[in-house]
Amino acid sequence: MIRTGQKVENPVTGEELIFHKTSRDTGGEYVLVETILRPDAFVAAAHSHPYQSESFQVLEGRVGFKAGRKKVELGPGDAVTVLPRTAHKFWNAGDGPARFTCEIRPAGAFEQLIETMFGLAADGKTSKKGMPNPLRLAVIARHHFDDVRLPLIPHLLQRAALAMGAPIGKAFGYREKYEASAEPAVA
Repeated sequence: MIRTGQKVENPVTGEELIFHKTSRDTGGEYVLVETILRPDAFVAAAHSHPYQSESFQVLEGRVGFKAGRKKVELGPGDAVTVLPRTAHKFWNAGDGPARFTCEIRPAGAFEQLIETMFGLAADGKTSKKGMPNPLRLAVIARHHFDDVRLPLIPHLLQRAALAMGAPIGKAFGYREKYEASAEPAVA
């Protein structure tokens, strides 16, 4: 379980998150994280959230965002809000570290998804792009279907594919949650 002040790192994508407010702190209203991106960092995949908005505020460096068809590069003091059902991704657009805050509303199961995906990356169980194998991903994606979806595939088709793929993944021993073998760094 994520705690206030906890720091988690994805060594594959180059993201480091510090949890300033957890869903437990806010009664599920929101999660507030500070994200630090190393120079080559990126989010693992373009995605959308069916019910959550994300508000980003750049503190340091240059951050590239693609939301829907709009692509922007933001610097310190710049902000962008991504509304529910909007496909988006981000990356470090500069030569040095970048840092921003992100408020996710409502919290949903964001913390559990981050623990799972970052834990898999920390244990070497993702591709170079930060994604687990398709069967493991099917199990995770089905569990988190109300939190995150792929943007280009209609959600009914995704639901049908996950309904078939997730049971196969579970038969191979994959679970919805994953915790890294090593203890996460705590600030």
